[in-house]
Amino acid sequence: NSFHFEKRYLRKDGTPVWAHLAGSVIRDETSGRPLYLVSQIENIDARKQAEARIAEAETRWNFALAGAGQGVWDLDMRKGGTTYSSTWVKMLGYADGELDGDTDRWLTMIHPDDRETVAEADRAHLEGKTPFFEAEFRMRHKDGHWMWILDRGKAIERDENGRLIRAIGSLTDITRRKEAEERLTVSAAMLADEKERLRVTLQSIGDAVICTDAANGITFMNPVAEKLTGIAGGEALGKMLGHVYWAVDEETGHRIGVTRPAVGVHAPADQNSRAVLIRRDDTRCSIRQVVSPIINERNEFCGLVIVFQDFTDARALQRQLAHAAAHDALTGLANRSSFIRAMEDLVGQARKDGTADTTKSVGGAGHQFMFIDLDHFKLVNDTGGHAAGDALLKRVAEAIRGVLGPDDIVARLGGDEFAVILKSGSAAGAKIAARSIIDAIGGLDFTWDGRLHVIGASIGLAAINANCGEVDEIIARADAACYAAKAAGRGCVSVASDARIVEGRTEPLAAAS
Repeated sequence: NSFHFEKRYLRKDGTPVWAHLAGSVIRDETSGRPLYLVSQIENIDARKQAEARIAEAETRWNFALAGAGQGVWDLDMRKGGTTYSSTWVKMLGYADGELDGDTDRWLTMIHPDDRETVAEADRAHLEGKTPFFEAEFRMRHKDGHWMWILDRGKAIERDENGRLIRAIGSLTDITRRKEAEERLTVSAAMLADEKERLRVTLQSIGDAVICTDAANGITFMNPVAEKLTGIAGGEALGKMLGHVYWAVDEETGHRIGVTRPAVGVHAPADQNSRAVLIRRDDTRCSIRQVVSPIINERNEFCGLVIVFQDFTDARALQRQLAHAAAHDALTGLANRSSFIRAMEDLVGQARKDGTADTTKSVGGAGHQFMFIDLDHFKLVNDTGGHAAGDALLKRVAEAIRGVLGPDDIVARLGGDEFAVILKSGSAAGAKIAARSIIDAIGGLDFTWDGRLHVIGASIGLAAINANCGEVDEIIARADAACYAAKAAGRGCVSVASDARIVEGRTEPLAAAS
């Protein structure tokens, strides 16, 4: 008796537009005979365009991932499971989508000896003990062989109780690196008889390798190491390691020294996962380094083997994913979820500090929340189309950002609604800032297809302090104040009461006042 589907229509000018068509058949209650059909058409062109942009971005990421031997996973509890990039699924020998959603199946693919390691790394991150989830483990390929995996991820969204809602991460095939480490360990124990075989192996692998003697003098560099450092192996031989291999911490900028493993430790050690290599020409690349000791048959330390890989693209991709998860794709402002998290932090801090009260929200310190709703924006969409609306929203975002300070937080909540957190601002200062925003938006010189469009904004203000209630209450008060501003003639600022919304308590302020 009902139906719904998506289809394209042609506008009067011949351009296509996506729409969602839903309908229901109304029948006679006695005979069941169809009487008439009720249908509804919704314009979903903007959503379809956004999906196309996301698909295009995903395609570019997949090409980059394929070249780097990497994949991406996205755990979303609201959607009921995990999705994996097609590049990675195919590398494991499966069809696209074959592993999505089935968490138990994914766990069974991990080597039994590695499952506790993975579980411990997962627990440590979920409990806030580590900034990232990171683990190396073996997974079974569909054809039965084992692959070594570097899994690195981060929880990007939690509920109010701290339970995980969403996490994103990357998967890297490090089979070659692990095989190289194993070969190096075996070769170190049989150095006298296996020196030539070791040299051939090191020359042929895809990772960069530098070997030193016990005094840290360089004895070997493979072609990949020569390429990454910018120094030829012949020139480097005999020089101290620090003159050829110079790495710094990506976050602190401090130099990272390659240290000799502790006495009795013969296994490879990952000494820094945030290392950045400074080449001879002063250019930089992110690397991942593993240091292994060379121990002879008399258990004497003979030198080091440093294995490192170019991780520049992988780390850049991780940063892009984190940024995309927290920002609005159209305007570049914070998106709704990241903005709500920021508000929750501020509200929690206000309660903890207890430095603000309802009297301070009137003229003292604290934070101020601003709900901005554009006036006459629908007319721009109706006359100029969604492309005009999108272009105008970008201009509005720039106008709002231009009024505020560097510490203030601006977000697009959706559609033509924006929000602002004024950090450490008074109510009086918030009114001034709100009026400045209204003036900036009203003064935009926006022309589309030769037609000048003039819009405005109505703003509701609410305080963030120790007595402000939950985040949704603050938003509701500011939303109601914004509604009052619109009712007062638009282009106004209205201040909400500090407690619950009480009819008649908000007072609109004209933008010009």
